[in-house]
Amino acid sequence: MLMSRKTTPLTTPYLQFDRQQWAALRDSVPMTLDEREVERLRGINEDLSLDEVAEIYLPLSRLLNFYISSNLRRQAVLEQFLGTNGQKIPYIISIAGSVAVGKSTTARVLQALLSRWPEHRKVELITTDGFLHPNAVLKERGLMKKKGFPQSYDMHRLVKFVSDLKSGASQVTAPVYSHLIYDVIPDGDKVVEQPDILILEGLNVLQSGMDYPHDPHHVFVSDFVDFSIYVDAPETLLERWYINRFLKFREGAFSDPDSYFHHYSQLPKEDAVNIARGLWQEINGLNLKENILPTRERASLIMTKEANHAVQSVRLRK
Repeated sequence: MLMSRKTTPLTTPYLQFDRQQWAALRDSVPMTLDEREVERLRGINEDLSLDEVAEIYLPLSRLLNFYISSNLRRQAVLEQFLGTNGQKIPYIISIAGSVAVGKSTTARVLQALLSRWPEHRKVELITTDGFLHPNAVLKERGLMKKKGFPQSYDMHRLVKFVSDLKSGASQVTAPVYSHLIYDVIPDGDKVVEQPDILILEGLNVLQSGMDYPHDPHHVFVSDFVDFSIYVDAPETLLERWYINRFLKFREGAFSDPDSYFHHYSQLPKEDAVNIARGLWQEINGLNLKENILPTRERASLIMTKEANHAVQSVRLRK
């Protein structure tokens, strides 16, 4: 028996659920992941558990499956009306939120769950990091300390990518970013061939025309998204998660001589913490306040995390 949803003010466009209420909406959807698979999907600084998948992500995948099925019926109605055999148009899900909030894990879990529904839909995952301008361009424009800010992206290429997908193109390509070299991989494009679902994960996927007042085209990624998710958390936690992740990278990926940040691996822990805190305050925290957080209320669904990356509440647009 489902629990009644929490009463919310009439002025809000969202229905609000606490963790227990949201978990009840799983409604007997079977678990299709085991502990080993969840471990592979887990982020470097997260404590993703089977309970989290069962209580948060299975209800979400059930909701998305309803929306996707409804969208396919709508497409069929249009084809019947026009008397055509329409092109395959993917359903696009975007995932936004701060650096270190766990967007990538959310995207990977949803990709795994949505691909295992009985319909066996093809689910592709693309991150917008690949659409950052290459470092050479950022350096030329004096934007290396603005990586992740709106002006650091090739937004025209990103918009063309999602526009081509929504136009039914049989094949599109997306650039790929390497966190090891801290740059777009030259000639490393990923080919995307007519997926049923595309998950697009990145800092900027909820931004719209008001975020780019000088752009003459006024067409944005958000114009092509069918369902959007914002992964939220208090800034104090985000800063702590960012610093902890930085320290884990320092012990792991940064120790690779090919890493762009290899020099950080040689630092004493206290110095590394101070550098990470400075990077948060001067770049990532600033970007959150100026460009990312203001887009939160545009999302179809907002999931809010507390300690240990556990989602404690969900808001769903009415």
